[in-house]
Amino acid sequence: MDVSCRAILLISALCLACVLGGAPAQAQTISGTPAIALKSGESFELGDAYWISSTCNSMLVGTPEVEILDGPPGVTVTVKEAMVTPRYWNCAKPVRGGKVIVAANDIDHPSYTTFTIRFKFKGRDGDRLRSRVYKLSLFP
Repeated sequence: MDVSCRAILLISALCLACVLGGAPAQAQTISGTPAIALKSGESFELGDAYWISSTCNSMLVGTPEVEILDGPPGVTVTVKEAMVTPRYWNCAKPVRGGKVIVAANDIDHPSYTTFTIRFKFKGRDGDRLRSRVYKLSLFP
């Protein structure tokens, strides 16, 4: 009986090792992440920033803010106040929000890196923080 318990434990451990060991490692890449390519002096409209309710009304009391958490030097991100239409949520009328602009300034040599930014939405129900990661290619 003691031998059969050890055999079952050994087989279970081997099966667990096969299942866990066979999983692909994705620590070095971020799959599904949008990619941006910029030359020195260029800017790119990344998208719209808004916070809406389920009835497509803006929940913002101020312009969204953005900050760079991780990224290369010479890159800036700003939010330009604008009325934006949240088409993703099937909203027909523009709401208060902004356009997110990424700019590359004084790039000396080509580089490829990840770029993490965090949005701060000041809403009626308090502040909300959201972050996004992008792949960024920079060229002189």
